[in-house]
Amino acid sequence: MFLHHREREQPIFSTRAHVFQIDPTTKRNWIPASKHAVTVSFFYDANRNAYRIISLGGTKAIINCTVTPSMTFTKTSQKFGQWADSRANTVYGLGFATEQQLHQFSEKFKEVKDAARLAREKSQDKELANTALTIAAPQDLSDELQSPPLMCVNGPEDKLFRSQSADITLASEKERIKKMLSEGSICEINLEAELFTLQDSNSKLVAALHEANANVEQWKKQLAAYQGETERLREQVAELETHGGQGPSDLLKDELTQSLEELEALLKAKDEEIHILQCKKAEYHEMENERDEAILRLREMEMRSSELERRIQNTEQNLSNSLEDRDRMDAEIQRAIEILDIKIFDLNDLRQSLVKLLDK
Repeated sequence: MFLHHREREQPIFSTRAHVFQIDPTTKRNWIPASKHAVTVSFFYDANRNAYRIISLGGTKAIINCTVTPSMTFTKTSQKFGQWADSRANTVYGLGFATEQQLHQFSEKFKEVKDAARLAREKSQDKELANTALTIAAPQDLSDELQSPPLMCVNGPEDKLFRSQSADITLASEKERIKKMLSEGSICEINLEAELFTLQDSNSKLVAALHEANANVEQWKKQLAAYQGETERLREQVAELETHGGQGPSDLLKDELTQSLEELEALLKAKDEEIHILQCKKAEYHEMENERDEAILRLREMEMRSSELERRIQNTEQNLSNSLEDRDRMDAEIQRAIEILDIKIFDLNDLRQSLVKLLDK
């Protein structure tokens, strides 16, 4: 079946990249889907008016993703990007050789997503038009086929029509809530992908911070030693200046001065490194705040999903009750029709008896 789809699809863009998938167990680590760079292509299906991202590793499909308007391709580094596929319940990651390849893929992803959105809008407009025609046709047909005996049971028939209208309303409400739940699930997956990215960056920053903290103590000890050496050299220089010696002492003075300048330059460099580490520490705290905000948004989406599920259950219960009411109305209508048939039969017998009496 996959080959059949490939025959009717046309490639519109191709590039090469290393393919990764998120670990389904931890939802944090990346699992390589290919041992080396493979071809990743965008395909367009003219029959279904749909776009897909496909990548093959030998005869196996590593990526088989239908592009939807809700998808978002995120650049997480200079040569790496990712997007979430809610249908496959996974997150794909692509590692490119150059920044230009990543930029080209990102632009093509946006272009294909916009095209998929336009295609969906056109399809929805067409479905609405077909639905309107379908609803109008049975109403006209029922008007043409309406018979006089059914006029006697117009009351129950009106109840049945109202029940069917209520069923249509409940069904449309159920579809709307399911759509909202689906959109909420997609947003939740996007938030999870964003959280995975933040957690990955957070782990890297934590490792760098631990390493920096380990080096700070060593650098502090070196600074103390350098400062002591500097003070000692300054004392020697001051002592030499006090004695005002000539000849070899001048050469020693120059060497000490040069050593002092080197130590001061080294101290300045160490101070700059400490300042950089302090800036990284501030960035780490900002990343922690962003992670907490992402976790809070994820929890809000989970609460919203729970609320939508509860509303769907209530709607399904109301729909079930409406179906039971409709079945009960159908039974009442059937009994009314049977009673009318008996009454009509009795009237026919009475009419025939009256005709016989008149003939006599």
